Amino acid sequence: MANTFVFSSESVGEGHPDKVSDFISDSVLDACLTIDKNSRVACETLVKSNVVVLAGEITVPNLKGKSLESAINLANIVREAIREIGYVNDDDVFHADKVFIQDILTSQSADIGQGVDAREAEGKKHAEQGAGDQGIMFGYACTETPELMPTPIMLAHLLGRELSAVRKSGKAKWLRPDAKSQVSVRYVDGKPTEVVNVVISTQHSADVKHAEIEKFLINKVIKKVIPKKLLSKNTEFLINPTGKFIIGGPQGDTGLTGRKIIVDTYGGWGRHGGGAFSGKDPSKVDRSAAYMARWVAKNIVAAGLAPIAELQLAYAIGHPEPVSVFVDTFDTGTIPDSVISEAVREVFSFKPAAIVKQLKLLRPIYRETTNYGHFGKSTLPWEQTNKVKALQAAAKRLSK
Repeated sequence: MANTFVFSSESVGEGHPDKVSDFISDSVLDACLTIDKNSRVACETLVKSNVVVLAGEITVPNLKGKSLESAINLANIVREAIREIGYVNDDDVFHADKVFIQDILTSQSADIGQGVDAREAEGKKHAEQGAGDQGIMFGYACTETPELMPTPIMLAHLLGRELSAVRKSGKAKWLRPDAKSQVSVRYVDGKPTEVVNVVISTQHSADVKHAEIEKFLINKVIKKVIPKKLLSKNTEFLINPTGKFIIGGPQGDTGLTGRKIIVDTYGGWGRHGGGAFSGKDPSKVDRSAAYMARWVAKNIVAAGLAPIAELQLAYAIGHPEPVSVFVDTFDTGTIPDSVISEAVREVFSFKPAAIVKQLKLLRPIYRETTNYGHFGKSTLPWEQTNKVKALQAAAKRLSK
């Protein structure tokens, strides 16, 4: 008998309150890195109604006597981020030009700084750059899609991207920025075979009927994005299931940085360590080590060592080496996981400073990561499969 189950993943649009917060935080991060690549940034954003609150810790060494606000113009960064998302309609309570901005950012703690900095300090047992915090991070890859990502989350992201593209093109003037998508996929013997249902909830103007929204999204978004072979006469489409979605964005719900960590990673398919990404500079291993783990897992799969690979890393704050590196191929590896793990440790360096160097993370690239997943985008450095030959060679030698 075939092993059959249905797995669902969701994505959220750029105008979802939590993603508004993420995008503002990553916009602040990129602005700081543009001034000084050694900036230490932990920017948290809260949005509600017509208010934006910036909190966290930021240290930018190269300010040349200026204040942070005057050096990067925080208010302008916030407004431009909101404008880019699309909150510019006359009926928006949360509007790029009208929000009130409260800044309660402070400098990074000196105690944390001495652990992260590559220098000697009292009580510190080395002079290397250490991890910015303790924690566990996971990376995952599989052969289901060209991006080496699970099918449900990639389809959900593709729906969100298309919905945003349609909205920004002006083809459906009633569309508004806040939106969610969800896709349920049936698996048979481990292979995706059918989309069972699709859910799209999108904010809209008051002058459009539900029937028009439903017809448009099914024909112009869903059927355009999801491969025909995965749709059937039994596929269920649930469009704005509450009946209407006029009040949305921060007017309807509070947004906070870092609340969409499953959307950001593997849609619940691969494990997640718990740490959020947005607003954090790469000295924070919550972000950089998760990217590293994805890079390694993707190269394991691309090298043909396994069709599925998951990597776990763990760190102690201030310590320069991971406290553990664990490879799991779920019994799919062409060689033992212990050999793959040894090859991985030989080819890659997992020190925080080495991660930053290998992936060239001290650049303002983080606004590109905010929406529709931090993984599966070919332009990002951790999506390269440039270590395949090195991994294959190491695995072959170590298998003898």
